[in-house]
Amino acid sequence: MFVHLLPELNSYQEQLEAELGDSIWHYAEHHIYIVALIGLALFYGLERMVTVSKQTDKLKNPEAAGSGVFWLHISSFFLYNAIIGYLLIREEYESPLGMLFYFLALGVHFITNDRSLRSDHKHIYDKYGRLLLTGAIILGWFIGVLTELNEVAISILNAFIAGGIVLNVLKEELPEEKESSIGSFLLGAAGYTILLLLV
Repeated sequence: MFVHLLPELNSYQEQLEAELGDSIWHYAEHHIYIVALIGLALFYGLERMVTVSKQTDKLKNPEAAGSGVFWLHISSFFLYNAIIGYLLIREEYESPLGMLFYFLALGVHFITNDRSLRSDHKHIYDKYGRLLLTGAIILGWFIGVLTELNEVAISILNAFIAGGIVLNVLKEELPEEKESSIGSFLLGAAGYTILLLLV
């Protein structure tokens, strides 16, 4: 996030400022970061909705969120995965090794999201969610093969996804306090940063 994704937001901001020119939107600062914040806030709101739904006394099974919340949650992750699938084909990789590390990072991210969604929604996720989310990545990739958005739209999509990724990484990929190890965290962060800097 800090070595690859967030630095890209700066270049997206510059592209957006150039595109906006002298329009009224030019006077608002940090457009792309606001889009990233919207992505983070949207996914945080969805996570809160799932948590509140699971705590409601009306649910027959307090371990699973209500089906309406499930479909809203899955729809948002469907869009999230489809955008990532689209952006995968539009990403410019400097080397095959860079592509491999990007693939590995996203693979871990998808597996973590999968575990979290299964924990929230149990059997209904196994029945529908996994297929829909896998299909979303393929659909996004297929749309990317057939269409090409301009740089501003790509910048906005990347920023939106960056906000969602920041929330999901902090929520799901960092272990709980009782399970965490600062040494392992620092070793992993330093090791992956060095790999990204080398590619």
